[in-house]
Amino acid sequence: MSGHSKWATTKHKKAVVDARRGKMFAKLIKTIEVAARMGGGDMDGNPTLYDAVQKAKKSSVPNDNIERALKRGSGVDAGGADYQTIMYEGYGPNGVAVLIECLTDNRNRAATEVRTAMTRNGGAMADPGSVSYLFARKGVVIVPKGGLTEDDLLLAVLDAGAEEVNDLGESFEVVSEAGDMIPVRSALQQAGIDYDSADPTFLPSMSVPLDAEGARKVFRLIDALEDNDDVQNVYANFDVSDETLSLLDA
Repeated sequence: MSGHSKWATTKHKKAVVDARRGKMFAKLIKTIEVAARMGGGDMDGNPTLYDAVQKAKKSSVPNDNIERALKRGSGVDAGGADYQTIMYEGYGPNGVAVLIECLTDNRNRAATEVRTAMTRNGGAMADPGSVSYLFARKGVVIVPKGGLTEDDLLLAVLDAGAEEVNDLGESFEVVSEAGDMIPVRSALQQAGIDYDSADPTFLPSMSVPLDAEGARKVFRLIDALEDNDDVQNVYANFDVSDETLSLLDA
């Protein structure tokens, strides 16, 4: 049956990728709408909106969708939802700390669905403050390597407030204080260096090392949470070695 089912499997995988892409598009659109509502629809005067639009374009979100979100958010068009940001805290398998950032127009629905995803996948909710102290708010700019060296990058961003540059394989990660992210991104632009995304994020101050089984469980939990339309971002303090990742891929 393997030959017969190969197309079905491929089709299923493509459907999963398309569904994830659809969800990702929806989340990026929501970020644009909220940024436009909070700081106005002029990208020159609203760096948060500029970064949201930039990320959406880099992720191939159609321009029409971006334009509609801008108009809804800035009040030119009616129909925008009143989104609230809510942060939930919890523990996943192996004691991994999890922060779940939601952008929702229905607080009760978000809370119920996050709790359900956690409990069904070996996690448990925690009281506010019991997990968040393990993370620091940072700015992260992702820069594709191209022909760029680490020294080129450091030269461009150090005076703008960058704290460290990490090699991620095909790209570099530039980490700064959250308040220095816009100056770092601007310094890259002034140096003519292309970047993929600039996001405020939560980075863990300590990490829990995971073996293949632990990683599988934590990834399953994160997938279940990210599958929720109300969940914008999931942050967790685990560390998985390259060897373990290649075992999982196999």
